[in-house]
Amino acid sequence: MDEQALNEYINQNWTLEFGTDKGYTGNTYHYVEIKEFPSFVYCAPTKEIVLANYKHQLKLTVKIMLEYGDKLPNPGEYEEL
Repeated sequence: MDEQALNEYINQNWTLEFGTDKGYTGNTYHYVEIKEFPSFVYCAPTKEIVLANYKHQLKLTVKIMLEYGDKLPNPGEYEEL
């Protein structure tokens, strides 16, 4: 997958779930999960940072999946646990 195709892929309409939690130090952090990627979660101190940066982590995840020959999901392809 070339860089343009990769960017188009990660910018699709994924099913995002946002939340907050407390870290082991007691500080609040924000996170996003992408339902189509069950092991994906990106955390940051603020929701604004999460929104600004989660796609970079998704891009790295997709590159690793491609390297290992894993099947890439499509938006809306997920099962509720």
